[in-house]
Amino acid sequence: MLADAADGVSLPRLCKRLGLRMSVLLRELAWIGEDAIGGHIGPGWVRVETRGESQVAVLTERGRERLRVGGDRK
Repeated sequence: MLADAADGVSLPRLCKRLGLRMSVLLRELAWIGEDAIGGHIGPGWVRVETRGESQVAVLTERGRERLRVGGDRK
């Protein structure tokens, strides 16, 4: 979903499309994001940005590269 949205996707929209509660989505985004969790730095594939009163998940350049590399594997 994020790969097709250059400007990112709002967190409520992601929750609805994926059928997840917000707490679960935030936990998943944290694991694949740029923050350190339990002393381990995440891969930095996504980041959450605040735009006005909305929060948006955005695929980083590192995440786009991961999709390109991962997409080539069979």
